[in-house]
Amino acid sequence: MARLPFLAFLIALFAPVDADAQIYAWRDVNDTLVLSDRKLNDGAMTYVVPDAAGIRATTPIGEALVREQFEPLIREHAARHALRVELVRAVIQVESGYNPNARSPKGAMGLMQLMPATARQLGVRNAYDPAENIGGGCAYLRQLLDRYGDNEELALAAYNAGSGAVERHGNAVPPYRETRDYVNKVSRLTDVQRAALKQRIIYKTFEIVDGRAIPRYSSRRPATGTYEIVVQ
Repeated sequence: MARLPFLAFLIALFAPVDADAQIYAWRDVNDTLVLSDRKLNDGAMTYVVPDAAGIRATTPIGEALVREQFEPLIREHAARHALRVELVRAVIQVESGYNPNARSPKGAMGLMQLMPATARQLGVRNAYDPAENIGGGCAYLRQLLDRYGDNEELALAAYNAGSGAVERHGNAVPPYRETRDYVNKVSRLTDVQRAALKQRIIYKTFEIVDGRAIPRYSSRRPATGTYEIVVQ
């Protein structure tokens, strides 16, 4: 959120000089930063862009649409391996930011960042294929949860640092900053999603108008199509 004033400055700098415009910013259920020219969330922070007639986004389709295309696969494989859907979503968000082509400096691949040896062990032939990657990642998460008695912290620590590291430290989260940050990030995202279930749920859909994705909000679950759950 600290970058928002700088973002507002850039938009003001390059926007047409006619009138004032405003940016509304908030975090959605997946802890993703949302920017809009309309106040769609009561807790949104407001940034005035002086002398700007409007604001134009450089991304034609929002991040939510990118996430939503993988939602059926997430739900399918989470159910198949008895995993909480929000846990799988959070792992994907932290691991790759929903980029199916992501590759780490250590060679981890795809949405759930499978290492080559792990992918081979799980029978994943193409780790950049979303269906194979999510299926393999969910299978691996289930193996780790079974190994550590459904302790999510230990399973996540092993997902990040390896089971050997967890066991060398007495079946505890290793004292590595990267691993502890990883466990905290994933846990925080799942907490946000769980908390949303206790609040009033709003369904967010997108309508493509003139090549742009326009968000629509409703308290009723859409009968068809994909949607994102947000809260007010």
